[in-house]
Amino acid sequence: MIEQLASMPAGVLGFRAVGTIEPDDYRNVLDPAVDAQVQATGKINMVYIVGDDFDRYSLGALWQDTKFGMRNPRQWGRIAVVTNHDWLRHAMAIFAPITPGQTRVFDVDQETEAIAWAAGAD
Repeated sequence: MIEQLASMPAGVLGFRAVGTIEPDDYRNVLDPAVDAQVQATGKINMVYIVGDDFDRYSLGALWQDTKFGMRNPRQWGRIAVVTNHDWLRHAMAIFAPITPGQTRVFDVDQETEAIAWAAGAD
């Protein structure tokens, strides 16, 4: 499931991947929150935490993730991915050149720094 994190700075959305991610996690959690953020601010600044309590993406969730990433490129601001999963770090390195906005990967113990970066701190 994807859980929305409540205590984020203004203009930043936070999410945590837990267990198995399914298509409904995008439709019911991620998409509505991002749509509301875009309507309010015009930009998506986001922290996405994929820690040790994450298991996997279902095939349908992978498709939803692909569609999610194809949103209007001008809407993307800063995306901080927080993880210790090597496969995700490698995937982010491969796809970063074609990912809209700015993307940066942080270790799980750097969650505070990731949030600050997504909020605009350098």
